[in-house]
Amino acid sequence: MKLQLIRNATMKIEYSGKTILTDPFLGSKFSYESFVGKSQNPTVNLPFSPVEVLKGVELCIISHLHPDHFDPAAIEMMNKDIPFLCQPNDDHMIRSVGFSHVEVVDSSVNWENIEITRTNGMHGLGMWSQQMGNVSGFILKSENEPVIYWTGDTVWYDEIKKTINEFKPEIIITHSGGACFVTGEPIIMDAQQTVDLCKAAPDSKVIAIHMECLDHLTVTRSELRKFANRNSVDSNQLLIPEDGEILEF
Repeated sequence: MKLQLIRNATMKIEYSGKTILTDPFLGSKFSYESFVGKSQNPTVNLPFSPVEVLKGVELCIISHLHPDHFDPAAIEMMNKDIPFLCQPNDDHMIRSVGFSHVEVVDSSVNWENIEITRTNGMHGLGMWSQQMGNVSGFILKSENEPVIYWTGDTVWYDEIKKTINEFKPEIIITHSGGACFVTGEPIIMDAQQTVDLCKAAPDSKVIAIHMECLDHLTVTRSELRKFANRNSVDSNQLLIPEDGEILEF
């Protein structure tokens, strides 16, 4: 498999001979409003043009419909015939903006010999979990490919640990930018939670994304690396790609 981080949670994954796009967030730098009053979003440009991002895409998987995961630019630019997979109840919105091949993943689906299983997430604790709404992650499995677990927008909690123990993924993709609003409580994994996940899955490669692109993110790549090193999680296990970087397994 080959994974290219585009920006935020947008990735191109070449898996079992197919090209999969996740959470397309294609707007230009500063084209959307601030989340916490620090800066317009996104805070960085795409590493290359949206046309290049969308080239060759055969499937799009949407973890949830927050605007930094499926934005107006993506809606405008994407081919409306591209098949979409999404969590329950998100299909109505995706269809309403013109996409014609939208399938809900209640539990698991098979697409082009790839088994895709939806997993639960918690987009923050306490009141934030309710306010942020439902979010999902996804497991990808196919013959002669590593098992991938993309956690999506979630904090570290027991459900994530159970999913790791059940599926034993060889690759885990985390959203590790420590996003938070006024209370200071993270609504996705921060450095400590990412390290906790690494230690709970010592045989997995962990790829940390969703960093350095939005004004409510609080953990930088360098901060995560330094924290991981101090806590005995090295760069052989925890990978922290730059926007545009390609990882091959």
